[in-house]
Amino acid sequence: MKLVLLDRDGVINHNNTEQIRNPDAWLPIEGSLEAITELNQHGYRVVIISNQSGISLGLFGVNDLHAIHQKMHDALSKLGGHVDAVLYCPHSNSDECSCRKPKPGMLHDVSKRLGIDLDKVPVVGDSLRDLQAAMAVGAQPVLVRTGKGQDTLEENPALEKQVQIVDDLADFVEKFLESEQTPT
Repeated sequence: MKLVLLDRDGVINHNNTEQIRNPDAWLPIEGSLEAITELNQHGYRVVIISNQSGISLGLFGVNDLHAIHQKMHDALSKLGGHVDAVLYCPHSNSDECSCRKPKPGMLHDVSKRLGIDLDKVPVVGDSLRDLQAAMAVGAQPVLVRTGKGQDTLEENPALEKQVQIVDDLADFVEKFLESEQTPT
């Protein structure tokens, strides 16, 4: 099975300091929806794994989150793209759950649901916790410079030697699909 896992905020859509609380605040990063569509066209399943502590903190409700995701699904559909699933952790740091990244609970869930080993599956994120969750399951961590990515890199310069770093999701997809075409 061909699979790519994506964080949402900062990878697919612009992130803001107050969290994405409603569909109006959800604005895609230029080229991100087209990149997902291109993955679909090359036979990849795309799953989103996202921390959404705003639910636990009372900043927005599950219905708000579903409305945000519906806006994303609708925008992708207009381009002929889709995501196969959206998994999210509604907990805050103080809840000490097993699903909130950097813990790998959501990634284990994807692995179990799809019956696939995540070894070498790309996990694209913009924060250290995204990368740590990927590493915990043997997946391939990829850092985008969008969202919090540039700050993550500046705060953790050793990442340059540990993970793939790309400008944005579109840059990742271009390089990823190109490498898929290149014989090893």
